[in-house]
Amino acid sequence: MELQTVLEKRRSIREYRTDKVEDDKIREIIRAGILAPSWKNSQVTRYYAVRSEEMLGKVREALPEFNQKNTKNAPLLLVTTIVTNRSGFNPDGTPSNELGNGWGYYDCGMSNMNMILKATELGLSTLVMGIRDEKKLRDVLEIPEEEAVVAVIGVGYSDAAPAMPKRKAVDDITKFY
Repeated sequence: MELQTVLEKRRSIREYRTDKVEDDKIREIIRAGILAPSWKNSQVTRYYAVRSEEMLGKVREALPEFNQKNTKNAPLLLVTTIVTNRSGFNPDGTPSNELGNGWGYYDCGMSNMNMILKATELGLSTLVMGIRDEKKLRDVLEIPEEEAVVAVIGVGYSDAAPAMPKRKAVDDITKFY
């Protein structure tokens, strides 16, 4: 599938079929995330692939009620984190600029986008969720203290076909010099 087609086809999906996501597709999605650029190739993003019914239930409990409903049948939840104080930092531990850990979050965002686009290419749908209970996720998934939780991504086969929402025009949001 051409990149332009993937970009135009991708949607945030809130209704999933119960079909499992194949292991090889999960690995392809994560490999796509790994290929994203990162500050000085620091590769700070970490992935937690949740697919057992028991763990899916526990992770969903760390989401607000509306996102529990939105991912009710999603057979895979990917939790992404960053290793803090690495991307955007000098070897002596000082921030390279005013963004500090912002670069790690930025890197994770690029990784997440790669995964979302790859999932779309593979015929899967996704929903990125940033509203979550970090402490619950940290406890359930045994996430180390040096990692910060960034997002939870629902992944599965769509049971909906929403239209593309209106997008702003280039000239409305761009200044050319």
